[in-house]
Amino acid sequence: METTNAVASKAARAGGTIAQAALAVGVLAGIAELAAGPLYRIEWLPLGAGLQTVRWAATAALAGAALALVALLLRAYGGLARRLGVAAAALVLNAVVAGPPLYMYSQLMRLPRIHDISTDTTNPPSYVAVLGRRQGARNPVDYKPETAAEQMKGYPDLVPLRLDAAPAQAFERASRAARSMGWEIVAEAPQDGRIEATDTTLLFGFKDDVVVRITPQGPGSVVDVRSLSRVGGSDFGANARRVRAFLARLAAG
Repeated sequence: METTNAVASKAARAGGTIAQAALAVGVLAGIAELAAGPLYRIEWLPLGAGLQTVRWAATAALAGAALALVALLLRAYGGLARRLGVAAAALVLNAVVAGPPLYMYSQLMRLPRIHDISTDTTNPPSYVAVLGRRQGARNPVDYKPETAAEQMKGYPDLVPLRLDAAPAQAFERASRAARSMGWEIVAEAPQDGRIEATDTTLLFGFKDDVVVRITPQGPGSVVDVRSLSRVGGSDFGANARRVRAFLARLAAG
């Protein structure tokens, strides 16, 4: 019969092997997750395959995190509590890899599944200059009444911004704010009080089009913003965050 020390020693060795495996899983899952977007951008992967790669990577990372926990327990049982570096690193790495997709999934479950956000849901700003760039886009520019209803439930804080500045001054401030957001300015029409721009996401390179409309109101101005994704049924809250960030920057001057 094996002694307790022998069993503990075997557990410690098994924990080391499992930790190495968990670390490898984390590395491979991380590479797959990071590569999915660029491969889609250079058209080596279709969109569906790219998103599925991220899902698989997150699933693998969760499994890797579970393995890392087992490795930590085995190493600790084997009396090697001071030599948990690989297992701990594997746990952290897998958690980091699984984190963003899990967060996006939570957003998908919690937020409205819409991809068109406007501060004016009755008379949303219209796109003009970007229409030529949206050829082949999966999402049309027509604003749907059901979108307004979903937006009111999910983002009731998104309303027009009223400024004390005259329209010309408000336009200049809006132009500066749009450029500071890192958007690609497609067109500026001061005479119409309209700015159109495109924002591109980091990994997958998704392009969302933005239109800013400035109208006079008494001595001041009213600023409306609309942000619309070219692809995707749900934007995971990206358009609302973009509109909210722009309005906050514009209000701050």
